[in-house]
Amino acid sequence: MDQIITENTANKESSVKHSVQRMETVKLSAFFGKVQALKDISIKIPQNKVLAIIGPSGCGKSTFLRCLNRMHEEVGGKITGSVTLDGKDVMKTDPVNLRRKVGMVFQRANPFPTMSISQNVTAGLKLNGLRNKNKLKDIVEESLKKTGLWDEVKDSLDKPGNSISGGQQQRLCIARTLAVEPEVILMDEPASALDPISTAKIEELIHELKKKYTIVIVTHNMQQAARVSDNTAFFYMGELIEYSSTRQMFLSPEKKQTEDYITGRFG
Repeated sequence: MDQIITENTANKESSVKHSVQRMETVKLSAFFGKVQALKDISIKIPQNKVLAIIGPSGCGKSTFLRCLNRMHEEVGGKITGSVTLDGKDVMKTDPVNLRRKVGMVFQRANPFPTMSISQNVTAGLKLNGLRNKNKLKDIVEESLKKTGLWDEVKDSLDKPGNSISGGQQQRLCIARTLAVEPEVILMDEPASALDPISTAKIEELIHELKKKYTIVIVTHNMQQAARVSDNTAFFYMGELIEYSSTRQMFLSPEKKQTEDYITGRFG
């Protein structure tokens, strides 16, 4: 693990506090009925950085992600505390408009099976009222190029979105997210169901995307967190145990609980 950190995070910041913040949670708690899934989570999410959320299953990682774009409400959940995007309370923002700015990529690729590859990319745009065919065509090409998918599917744009490989489908879903020009991209274990080659492509893509977007990724893979993220937050039993630069957390964690998890003593 030391080698991974040394090679991939040597030039990264040792602290998260010096960066411009894009999103922030303050004492965020999340509930499913009477069950509390998150407890007073306060995190600043820097602009144009990758934040990795790590922790064992059931610790609240995905719930935290869904709170950032109000998807937690879609499953009947409630929150207390605050979530802000560029200083504005997301709970006072129309959820549809919020999700255009804070896009989501799920654990398993979910292209619309009845739509072609190109229609998958433009689905959100058409819902937003864009009908100009030339503009839509340009956005399809641009979005697929951003995900490194254009050269692989440019001759198959009319084929169903689920006719390509799993790794390609996941990149197609990312292209669909990029097409509506979000500001933040949430990724819930985007490579957990993929083979190593496809996983590497997703990780390379994340490095490219952070030049323009702020990214929050949930991952169970410690090596992946080390490779792709600038900052890491360790969750356990719904609580934020530690939050720091990835380099600091993996080389010199402040909490023994963090060290035990990273080194595989539990989880």
